[in-house]
Order: sequence, then C-alpha cells, then structure tokens
Amino acid sequence: MNCPPENVFAVLADGWLYPSWVVGASRMRDVDAAWPTVGSAIHHSVGVWPALIDDTTSVLEWDPPRHALFKARGWPIGEAHVAVDVKPRGNGCVVRISEDATAGPGRFVPVTLRSPAIKLRNAETLHRLALLAEGGAGFS
Repeated sequence: MNCPPENVFAVLADGWLYPSWVVGASRMRDVDAAWPTVGSAIHHSVGVWPALIDDTTSVLEWDPPRHALFKARGWPIGEAHVAVDVKPRGNGCVVRISEDATAGPGRFVPVTLRSPAIKLRNAETLHRLALLAEGGAGFS
C-alpha cells in the first residue's frame, strides 16, 4: 500500500468503517467504546436485506502498527480468526490478511474448497482497505 502502517491501523481502529473494507459486512449496529482494545467488539450485520445476520467481531490481539487478530463471527456459518499483519516497505507498507474458520459448520468445509474462496474475498478486502488507508480514512 502507498501509505505508512499507521494509516492501515487508523482504519482498523475505526470500527464504524468495518463494512467499508470487509467484504460481506453490510452495516454497523454498534461499536464498543473500548474498541480496539483486546476483548472489545464491533456489532455488525452480514449479508443482504432481508437475509441479514447480526453478529460481532472482537479483538483477540492488538499491536499497532504491526499486528491485529480478530475473531469474526457470522453464525450460523461459524467463526473465523482473521490476522492483519503490516510491515513497512519503502514509503509504504505490505499488508497481509490471514483467515481461517475456527468454529461452526464452515470449519468442516474442506480446506481445498474454503481456502480459494477466502483468498478471493480477502483480495477485494485488501483492495478496499488500501483505498481507505491511502485516502486517510480513520483520521478524525
């Protein structure tokens, strides 16, 4: 990305921006006042109306501007751990998202099927995150 790592974490730290960069998230319902401290959560919906699922994403690890680990919930599909790792490179940074199912029915989908789907979704997620971070979103 053509921005410093701090810009990426500014976007992650603004819970209200979540549906702007996470593919599948459709709206925000609430953001804990303590977000993004460990244990805090954002309350979002996934899907398309009228088939919306209300659930949460919580912070498991928060080490800006290098690493964040989230537990994303989307029941009845299940839960996933999503890691965002950022390293400076030149005048910008490299951002990597790692994700995999950790609970629920999604965990039983064979890795050979779920991995390519997650990779495609996260490619678009990274593109959206780059647009926000490079544009200075999250700094208010």
